[in-house]
Amino acid sequence: MALKRAHWPAGQSVTLEHVSKVLADNPLGDPTTRSLAVWLPPQYDAGKGRGRGRRFPVLYDLVGYTGSGLAHTAWRPFTDNVPEQAARLIHERKMPPCIIVFPDCFTALGGNQYVNSSAIGRYADYLTQEIIPFVDQEFRTRAAREHRGCFGKSSGGYGAIIHGMRYTRYWGAIADHSGDSYFDFVYRADWPNTLNEIAKHRRRKRKSGRIDVLDEEQGVTEGLDDGRVRRFLQAVWQKPNPSGAEVHALMNLAMAATYDPDPDAPNGFRLPFNLETGELIESRWREWLKHDPIRLVGRYTNNLKRLRGIYIDCGWRDQYQIHYGTRILSKRLAEAGIDHRYEEFDDTHSGIDYRMDHSLPFLARALR
Repeated sequence: MALKRAHWPAGQSVTLEHVSKVLADNPLGDPTTRSLAVWLPPQYDAGKGRGRGRRFPVLYDLVGYTGSGLAHTAWRPFTDNVPEQAARLIHERKMPPCIIVFPDCFTALGGNQYVNSSAIGRYADYLTQEIIPFVDQEFRTRAAREHRGCFGKSSGGYGAIIHGMRYTRYWGAIADHSGDSYFDFVYRADWPNTLNEIAKHRRRKRKSGRIDVLDEEQGVTEGLDDGRVRRFLQAVWQKPNPSGAEVHALMNLAMAATYDPDPDAPNGFRLPFNLETGELIESRWREWLKHDPIRLVGRYTNNLKRLRGIYIDCGWRDQYQIHYGTRILSKRLAEAGIDHRYEEFDDTHSGIDYRMDHSLPFLARALR
């Protein structure tokens, strides 16, 4: 086995503790004290005299579903973690030095989409109103939106493009790797599996024979839960290692809590499908579509045009069919006259952090 041996300065990773007021009393009871990892480039403490006061652009890494920022700083076999990747790119003169921040936005639902939700918590405000000023206070950043960017993959890519649209006052450039879009393709196809998984927690067990469907569906119309979702969640939270099917079902529930929160509904959110018949509930699905990036370009055209850079990519073998959504997103951006860079590559949705070899230099140059 070959060991990784870098022949260039590695920079320094530090971990701070931040106590959030924004996340206090979040409905899931998730921790309000979070670890925040920050990577400082080798140049941060280099130089003498006035050179030691140099300030740097900042990139925020928004990790995907089930991830946390600290995971991107952990050791990886045969390949780079994100700090190692950045150190190599700086050494190869492919990108200027910058600071990289790794927030922890994990939740009991397996993550979030980096937006505010009454069912999950105010994670957009957590990033923009707490973590950004905290980092700017603790480190020598170039503390202006023109020198601050965010990037991510999957749910993190979704978070990056949504923040570029809605929170432009905080961000100067964004990179979206395989981010969720075109919800009709990405999410709808997986919901039958989720319904089957949740059905294991019906109060009344199924029996062979005659069925009164109108009676069976009592309590699950209008996107409401008759208790099976709550029992599913409790079962998953008590398991040390949920199955892949359970995690996928949990993900769809996390999306429902993100896109259609309702404090008056069971669990704090509504569902887009009738849990018993599998019928799409059009009024609820419309709430989801309000958050679909391909439908938001027109609304946020001016904000997107203010960005110094927009990078989007996706593998054309993405198993969640996200490449169709990213193509439409690029099309919508082009139609609106919004400058951006869109790339595709021969790979799937998994194991594609190497694509940051393209996005990190793009962002660092745009924000320098």
